[in-house]
Amino acid sequence: MQWLDRIPLTALVIAAIALGLAPFTPEPHLWQKLKMLANGTLARPIDIFDLIMHASLPLLLAARLIRMTLPGKKPPGSA
Repeated sequence: MQWLDRIPLTALVIAAIALGLAPFTPEPHLWQKLKMLANGTLARPIDIFDLIMHASLPLLLAARLIRMTLPGKKPPGSA
């Protein structure tokens, strides 16, 4: 998982927000697909792909933040 540590945190935050909220109007796709998942109406392959695509960077950001809080984890660039 060292590849995840090499991704700049600032770039990951900006990309996760941008992709997670796109399109901004009328409703972000991620929110729309999560509502469909909760309602049990997420069945079409394009909708499933859309959920995976829009959730991928926010999930990577969450994984990166969790890894940063683990005990014994050295900051990137330290020896």
